[in-house]
Amino acid sequence: MSKVEVKGLYKIFGDDSKRALPLLEKGFSKKRIQTETGLTVALQDVTFKVESQEIFVVMGLSGSGKSTLIRCLNRLIEPTQGQVIIDGADITALTPNELIQIRRQKLGMVFQRFALFPHRTILENAAFGLEIQGIGEERYDKARDTLKLVGLDGWEGSYPDQLSGGMQQRVGLARALANDPDILLMDEAFSALDPLIRKEMQDELLDLQERLQKTIIFITHDLDEALKIGNRILLMKDGQVIQVGTPEEILQNPANKYVEKFVEDVDRTTLLTAKHVMTRPDAVISTKDGPRVALRRMKVHDISSIFVVGPERKLRGLVKAEDAVAAVKAGKIDLEDVLSTDIPKVDPDVQVPELMSLVATAKYPVAVVDDTGRLLGIIIRGSLLATLAGKGEV
Repeated sequence: MSKVEVKGLYKIFGDDSKRALPLLEKGFSKKRIQTETGLTVALQDVTFKVESQEIFVVMGLSGSGKSTLIRCLNRLIEPTQGQVIIDGADITALTPNELIQIRRQKLGMVFQRFALFPHRTILENAAFGLEIQGIGEERYDKARDTLKLVGLDGWEGSYPDQLSGGMQQRVGLARALANDPDILLMDEAFSALDPLIRKEMQDELLDLQERLQKTIIFITHDLDEALKIGNRILLMKDGQVIQVGTPEEILQNPANKYVEKFVEDVDRTTLLTAKHVMTRPDAVISTKDGPRVALRRMKVHDISSIFVVGPERKLRGLVKAEDAVAAVKAGKIDLEDVLSTDIPKVDPDVQVPELMSLVATAKYPVAVVDDTGRLLGIIIRGSLLATLAGKGEV
């Protein structure tokens, strides 16, 4: 079962808003409905699912309906028609008291403009959501924990105007996390920040998600932001869903001309990672081998260095041809005597733009290793450039 499921959601602003529903069924446009009835169609037949622990990005230009949508998910705005199902419960059918409980137990929200109380300390701001739930002094312990989580340990006694914009948004994030919600709703949370701080906050959100594994619904108008943080992206236009897919699917197979135009200027190399450009490490030797075996394998593969792996292909280091020759002349038989361990290594999910400078300056191939130290592949300068020249896309 999906964590969140939205079915046939409509939001129409104006008196007696349901008058617009039969007109939409007849194919009337938003503009015609507004002209003839004075009603504004903000959302029209929006349907999608969000899986547990994914970052689901809703994006679109100004006026596309994305902010209205996120407020319908927690009923800050009442939908005109349709269902919003969270963990099997349709929140559009809940009583006010039941809705309050869902909001407290399952939903946290981070706004674009921080929404901090200027006369309260950072600790008091972070604890505010718990305070209105009637939680006693222990709320401050929870608030301290979440402030530490977002990197604001030591700032508890400060006030919002003493913090930078990025730090203020961290307080907003800490407040949303304080009651440990299952689902985090983030409405243009980073758009008010300058580009450098915005990038830092995106990275921090991804780091937090690695640790916390929340379900995050993130609203943005920025395609690069959506591509960077989203597991999947929903693209909206005029209150309707145009396409839902992974970043790769959106770029590779745009649903129509609108999406194609939307993504045409994207630098696709930002989607390529080390695992896309690495080659299989066939030329490796084991720790049980000696310098003569190392030289033979280097000759066979026409290379001047070779990686050494231990049990389960865990990377131990690299042996250079000149060191192996010197070891043979000295009568040494143990690779440990000539093993270099100070070698360039990267995670398989590191993006190509970050790889470029490392590969350009590395004296040897760059090793791609997982979090257990297992050698997955290698990146050679020539093959990286050939991949970029030949593909340009994922």
